[in-house]
Amino acid sequence: MIDWERVKELRAEIGAGDFMEVAEMFLEEADAAIVRLTPELSAKAMEADLHFLKGAALNLGFTALSGLCQDGERRAASGDTSVDLAALRDTYFASKSAFEGGMDRAFAA
Repeated sequence: MIDWERVKELRAEIGAGDFMEVAEMFLEEADAAIVRLTPELSAKAMEADLHFLKGAALNLGFTALSGLCQDGERRAASGDTSVDLAALRDTYFASKSAFEGGMDRAFAA
């Protein structure tokens, strides 16, 4: 669900302080995007939100989420908005919980 090697790599690249800022910003923006993703959303808007989530999720090691977003983005790009939003939300919140719960273990000295 979380690629901890990617998380460690990003933290090493940008430093611990900036990493926490990036992680917090991603989670805030992802929370907002998840709320916006509804069946009523246009295909173009859904594609844009899924594209954002996919890229940010990949960068921060949320591999399961990025895969679902990639599939949904492809569908939305072709006009298909029948993306399984419940699975996407469930995966996001499970990933967020795993990420927040695993941070201490990932960076224990």
